[in-house]
Amino acid sequence: MSAVVIGLALFAAILHAAWNAFLRSGGDRLWTVTVMSFASTVFALPFLFFYPLPASGAWLYILLSAVLQVGYSVFLVAAYRYGELGQAYPIVRGTVPLLVTLGGFVITGDKLTSYQIAGVVLVAVGIMSLALGKGRASASSILFALATGAIIAAYATVDSIGVRQTGQSGAYMAWVLVLYGAFLPAAFLVIRRRLIVDFRAPETWKALGGGLVAMIAYGVVVAAFALGPAGPITALRETSVVFAVLIGWMFLGETLTARRILACIIVAAGAILLGH
Repeated sequence: MSAVVIGLALFAAILHAAWNAFLRSGGDRLWTVTVMSFASTVFALPFLFFYPLPASGAWLYILLSAVLQVGYSVFLVAAYRYGELGQAYPIVRGTVPLLVTLGGFVITGDKLTSYQIAGVVLVAVGIMSLALGKGRASASSILFALATGAIIAAYATVDSIGVRQTGQSGAYMAWVLVLYGAFLPAAFLVIRRRLIVDFRAPETWKALGGGLVAMIAYGVVVAAFALGPAGPITALRETSVVFAVLIGWMFLGETLTARRILACIIVAAGAILLGH
């Protein structure tokens, strides 16, 4: 991978950890993630008129990605209901790299070097070890986190194919975000029956700010997918778990043990191999 692709993936990792920490620290997390989606919709909407319409072959991937991301949001909220950021987040992200690499190899024929394969393995092992052993998350949190990771792997694979079908990462991202911003409030109404948003309340504007950060993180990684193979990019982005564990320790009062520190070193070693 080029230095540009590596930089994009790492930047997305930092942003992703930040908005997940914001979501985990909130009260009504389903409401928060739903309001967060408004920011991405408002920002992305003008780009629908700026870019040409995606190619006909891309629409299935755009729709599927938006639906999968709604499922991701709902399951992520459930995982955080039962577990800490430093526990649930590593499990969520740890299931992704190998699944995406397998999907990229089988579906799109992405070729991986021996260094990249070793990097994917190290990143996955390091991330998973952060959430296993003594003091691990509850069974409910683990199950929801594993399901969330599988959904992420699915939409990341869909995105890696869809952005190539579109031929323009900006157009692809804009349509996915707008549809996601329509589908998630609809899902909230199905679950809760009623959605109340007071734009005078500080909580609303905090959620909108978190949504902006999440949207930028997503856009950055879609741009990276347009420039390199899905497996290594996704694995490198999973270094966000390191940032999440540190944020959880510094700002949320979560535990930072020697085991977690060692796991972070393993993840960093994997990231270096991915950039080889």
